[in-house]
Amino acid sequence: MVRMTESTVSLNSATRSLVSEFSSRPTMRAGSLIITVFGDAIAPRGGTVWIGSMIRALADFGVNERLVRTSVFRLVHDDWLEVQQIGRRSYYSLSASGAKKFEQATTRIYGDPRQSWNGDWCLVLLDGLDVERKEVLRKELGWSGFGAISANLLAHPAPDLAGLESTLKRAGSEQDVVVMRGHTADTRNSDAMRTLVHRSWSLDDLDARYAAFVRQFRPVYRAAQKTKEPEKRLAFLVRTLLIQEYRRILLRDPLLPAELLPAGWNGTAAYQLCRNLYRHVYAPADEFMSVEFETADGPLPPPAPEFYTRFGGLE
Repeated sequence: MVRMTESTVSLNSATRSLVSEFSSRPTMRAGSLIITVFGDAIAPRGGTVWIGSMIRALADFGVNERLVRTSVFRLVHDDWLEVQQIGRRSYYSLSASGAKKFEQATTRIYGDPRQSWNGDWCLVLLDGLDVERKEVLRKELGWSGFGAISANLLAHPAPDLAGLESTLKRAGSEQDVVVMRGHTADTRNSDAMRTLVHRSWSLDDLDARYAAFVRQFRPVYRAAQKTKEPEKRLAFLVRTLLIQEYRRILLRDPLLPAELLPAGWNGTAAYQLCRNLYRHVYAPADEFMSVEFETADGPLPPPAPEFYTRFGGLE
């Protein structure tokens, strides 16, 4: 029997606390966790996995076999996943629609959230829509980071233009709204601009969520720093829950430029913590997956080259 060092016990304790808190949530969503595992771990390694591998791996998170099977069935129904039956085994992979969603989310999750800004704005005028369609589009574009400047005007300083076009087409509104580009003329009046931004986006709630994320994962990072080679199963648990929690917050974040954010914005610390901890555990987590996850052709293939560009570079 191998005797654990004090630092290993510390990381083990911190990880078990994470898992315990996650599995005790009354609203724990196994489907969301499966989405995280596919997006973070399986998609860059071929994108297909035997359901038995998922059942074994998710048991460590307190998710039982019945819940895994029910959740993947729903994800297939919702066009996130597709299934191939080979003999008595079921192999799941991303659907074409799911792969596209993952591609868009991957850029946000693993990229640097704060880019330079030149004062430009993308403006969407909703005057041409009836009340019901206006509300639907306001909600849809809100998920893309647009804020409501007024009842008929949405804005974003640095939007994903391809995502905007896709959303408008999906809503059938591309012919009924006006999209314009604007520019901040007086950059000296930063207080007024920050007041406008604070009113138009729910930054207080988002900032509090980032602060809670930092409090939750900072002890895990400190324990991991003391551990030269994290145990592979622990590394997989940490990496998965790290991205699960960060993803849930980040995809709500409009990713506003630093010039528009309040002082002491906790999103900056959250990104740095997520990046640093991910770099520490991704490799042993991958080793765990190489042993525990199966495809129809055997173990998962190695990660695609673009995987190593995450968080500014993993090697």
